[in-house]
Amino acid sequence: MPENNLKSGNTKTRIIKRKFNGVVMSDKMDKTRVVRVDSVRIYPKYGKRYKVSKKFKVHDEKNQFKIGDKARFVECRPISKDKRWRMEYPRIN
Repeated sequence: MPENNLKSGNTKTRIIKRKFNGVVMSDKMDKTRVVRVDSVRIYPKYGKRYKVSKKFKVHDEKNQFKIGDKARFVECRPISKDKRWRMEYPRIN
């Protein structure tokens, strides 16, 4: 009978966090930035490519990012109703 490793406590589960790159669209809120992420999708029937964008509210603890900056952000615990993302430092040039 195989032994269960969960009882021993030696195994650690690793959480895979989603990462995105985007452009800061708004910096009007305190410690929050609105970041637009563009992606390309393919229409299933015709194979035509089209661009889709989505906006995320991202936590910026240092208020470092300004409009037009490229930003990288990762998934985190819920910080507020809409914020489930936080910025990664240092900034992307």
